[in-house]
Amino acid sequence: MSWKDDVYTVLERDPAPKSFREALMFSPGLHAILLHKISHRLYLKGQHLMARAVNYFSRFLTGADIHPGATIGKGFFIDHATGVVIGETSEIGENVCVFQGVTLGGVSTEKGKRHPTIGDNVIIGANATILGNIMIGDHVRIGAGSVVVKDVPPHSTVVGVPGKVVRKDGITKIDLRHDLLPDPVVEVFMNLFNSIAELENRIAELEKLVKKEK
Repeated sequence: MSWKDDVYTVLERDPAPKSFREALMFSPGLHAILLHKISHRLYLKGQHLMARAVNYFSRFLTGADIHPGATIGKGFFIDHATGVVIGETSEIGENVCVFQGVTLGGVSTEKGKRHPTIGDNVIIGANATILGNIMIGDHVRIGAGSVVVKDVPPHSTVVGVPGKVVRKDGITKIDLRHDLLPDPVVEVFMNLFNSIAELENRIAELEKLVKKEK
């Protein structure tokens, strides 16, 4: 995937840039991705010091800290970039969207795979945190502010702290409407409300039967 394709990805998913040139010049998420490609090549060649130098410059320029060792698939999109942290052994699939403040972090100081693996067509909301060597399946949506520490099956929606799977709905396309994510607390209260209403109706019917018998 060429750098031009990365620019077109920004134009496709971010309504703010009005032209190819504007997206190329003023999209920090795009700059973070392009610089990561350079640092990743250097990292694979064993030039770790130079790779980290590019990574350090990228963090200063964009506000995103993507370790040179992280593996990222095509069609990756970072909105705003500020505060995004992606650890060394992270693996990211194709057509993944990440919003500001997202962390793909580790929970161990041991060497080896210690960061998340993200599947294809995944959306990770602002300030969400995904920790450890876990697998996030394809077509998953993770709500803003969620903390995910366990594997997530494909076609799921995750919200909360700690993150809970609240829906499996077979999502097949990129969807940035985080305001439409389900709220598990509201759903619990709605279920309780419906149960109480049903009980009240049954009690009312029993009272009527008792009165008739008298």
